[in-house]
Amino acid sequence: MIFRKPKIYTFKTEQIIDDNIDNVFDFFSRPENLEKITPKSMGFNIITPKPITMKEGAIIDYIVKIMGFPTRWRTMITSYKKNEMFIDEQLKGPYSYWHHKHSFEEVNGKVKMIDEIHYALPIQILRELVHPLIIKPQLKKIFSFRFKVIEKKFKK
Repeated sequence: MIFRKPKIYTFKTEQIIDDNIDNVFDFFSRPENLEKITPKSMGFNIITPKPITMKEGAIIDYIVKIMGFPTRWRTMITSYKKNEMFIDEQLKGPYSYWHHKHSFEEVNGKVKMIDEIHYALPIQILRELVHPLIIKPQLKKIFSFRFKVIEKKFKK
């Protein structure tokens, strides 16, 4: 039997936000705001009691629809640097690996926000068939939606 190492995919987006670093980081470091920037069709619902303090070691449980099926997901904040970055990693959920780094950098009075996700799918057939047809387009759709919501929220 041949064991194949899971393929690690990368998804990255950047956005310039017309506000100061304190306001932008404050918004993104509140997990409950994820509900505001996630499409309603994803059925995103945080089940960890609120308020949630964003810090290294924080664990966040939520339910989200993956390919139409409600799925429990647990992530941990594994790194946190105020006004710079934070990383959430999946402890339990639909991926065999999930590492999402949120970076923030002040540039000419605005904030450059970068989302970089490294992830792997659990089953070989998902990697070859479902990823290009469903997973990758769904990530693009989610982050396109977020881009628009964030642009509107921070519009001056």
